[in-house]
Amino acid sequence: MIGQINSFKGDILLVDDTPDNLRLLSAMLTKRGFEVRKAIDGKSAIASAQADAPDLILLDIKMPEMEGYEVCQYLKADPTTRDVPVIFISALDDVMDKVRAFAAGGVDYITKPFQEAEVMARIENQLNIQRLQQRLLEQNNELVRSNRELEQFAHVVSHDLQQPLQSIIGFARLLLLKYQDSLDETAHDYLNRMMDSGNRMQRLIQDLLTYAQVGKQGDSFELVDCNQILAQVLENLQVALTEKKVVLFHDSLPTLIGNEIKLIQLFQNLISNAIKFTHPDNTPQVRVSVIKRENDWLFGVHDNGIGIDAQNLEKVFDVFHRAHSSKNYPGTGIGLATCKKIVELHRGRIWVESQLDVGTTFYFTLASNLMTSD
Repeated sequence: MIGQINSFKGDILLVDDTPDNLRLLSAMLTKRGFEVRKAIDGKSAIASAQADAPDLILLDIKMPEMEGYEVCQYLKADPTTRDVPVIFISALDDVMDKVRAFAAGGVDYITKPFQEAEVMARIENQLNIQRLQQRLLEQNNELVRSNRELEQFAHVVSHDLQQPLQSIIGFARLLLLKYQDSLDETAHDYLNRMMDSGNRMQRLIQDLLTYAQVGKQGDSFELVDCNQILAQVLENLQVALTEKKVVLFHDSLPTLIGNEIKLIQLFQNLISNAIKFTHPDNTPQVRVSVIKRENDWLFGVHDNGIGIDAQNLEKVFDVFHRAHSSKNYPGTGIGLATCKKIVELHRGRIWVESQLDVGTTFYFTLASNLMTSD
């Protein structure tokens, strides 16, 4: 019990013009481990809260000069106190009184005469919500910091590593051209491997840069025709489609609000994967489907390729994860992670269904009610 009394659980500001109510509430909260301060009117309550914001305010409504509604509105208009939860505690029990309290910015309402257990339960509930919100804010700030560091890293990678890589590839190519007649087979092999490795590293750097830039401030949203998006993607992939003799079907696609460049990346990554992981015994088939739902569009990119085993399904959207051997199916392992970021940028989600030697379907949703950016 002593440990409970001495354990600090939060700073609560009590506001009531009746001294007996202040004494009763103060004693109740103090014995539960709360630090309590008291105010007998609205002006002193505002001054106390602005000087040092409490964790929670218990606020009476009927007070002279300044009612609780007005006090709450004043606090919610001040950036230093607007996030402090306010619980109204009053003898008024009419529905409209409660509605007015919530409209003023209150988070809860306790009717006098009150029960100690109810008061404590409501206080604990609001403080828990406040702590969770604070934790979420801290995590969001950490995410913003991490994203900023990733963008800075991508900038360094793109500018400081691309040029040396280009030089390595270029000199290897020059050696092959200038000394190809005098180089033995082993030297030719080494130089070709050097160029292949350099080219793979360049693709990795470019994919990493693309991944880092998804969701970056400045992405514009506008009305885009997904049929035109698909046409551009098919033009970009024409060589691969022809070489693999892919048969492609697609539904009539919608026009929606989105970022055109990012949507091209999304469709191109998914269709490129479908082309890459074809089954050697089948004529490659790819189908792009779409269904209109209540609040979004459900797209599907279906193939009849080699499929993905169950243990890899949950990991396919992880950065650098490969579901198949890089020797047989080259790639950087960033494409699907980029797809996930693009879909989430459009307030959607993406998932995969697959069966080995039968095929794979990537489903994703795009919100149908996104607003255009100013």
